[in-house]
Amino acid sequence: MAARRAGLKDAEAARRLLAKADYVANADLATAVFLGCELKRPLLLEGEAGVGKTAVAQALAAALDTKLIRLQCYEGLDAQAAIYEWNYQKQLLAIRLSEAGGGKMAMDSVFAEEYLSERPLLQAIRQPKPPVLLVDEIDRADEEFEAFLLEILADFQVTVPELGTLEAKSIPYCVLTSNATRQLSDALRRRCLYHYLDYPEVGVEQEIVLKRNPAADEELVEQVVTFVGLLRKEDLEKKPGIAETLDWIAALTRVGVKKLNDAERLDELQASLACLLKTAGDRQAIPRPKTQLLAEMAASA
Repeated sequence: MAARRAGLKDAEAARRLLAKADYVANADLATAVFLGCELKRPLLLEGEAGVGKTAVAQALAAALDTKLIRLQCYEGLDAQAAIYEWNYQKQLLAIRLSEAGGGKMAMDSVFAEEYLSERPLLQAIRQPKPPVLLVDEIDRADEEFEAFLLEILADFQVTVPELGTLEAKSIPYCVLTSNATRQLSDALRRRCLYHYLDYPEVGVEQEIVLKRNPAADEELVEQVVTFVGLLRKEDLEKKPGIAETLDWIAALTRVGVKKLNDAERLDELQASLACLLKTAGDRQAIPRPKTQLLAEMAASA
């Protein structure tokens, strides 16, 4: 089975494998990753921006020592941009060179594989070694695009009218992410395994931060993670994700803040919230007195 070929005999093995790539996964996520590989089913990860959905695919590719192929979705994404397109400039050049030599290119020569530009979905099924295919922020694409994606995920083949059917050389490990900005189709959800990825618990986020910043002061890390957790409970337009936590601990270290409740460093602390609060409204929602209160709560937790 696919998972065993990847060295994933069970969910615990998946958790350990992701940990080698510095990704801290809980039991539920590790099980979802394992089953996605074992059953050769796409894994749909849904959750708020910044909770580490994209990082799952990146860590899986690193852990399996395989290629990561990423398709970034956006409104208006179509099959041509996602699957394949013809290199018309190269075709035209070949035609002109043939004519200059007194010949004429046959139509089947014009539409040969050498002029085919592979986009992420076609690239993913034509790798000799199964890659990790990341379809990032699928909810940003139009509903029509889901039909193209379903065909690829169902049959792992692409039909090119001029060439015929191009079958998969390998079946990729597929990870789809969604920030839930729109409702995905039932057909897509039926095709996928599903896991909702929430913000990590305090202890897990501490572990993540220390893995990325092993030299960081553990007491400060504990306070930072607690502060960010409290901040996420505030009525914010954009709640800080794990990446923001990592940026903030690095910023605090750079400016010399060692304790969040250090009254003499409140100016630096307030200014450093640029790492966490990314809109004008959110900055106004957390004025200096609020920051001081949250810092005191985090330090005494």
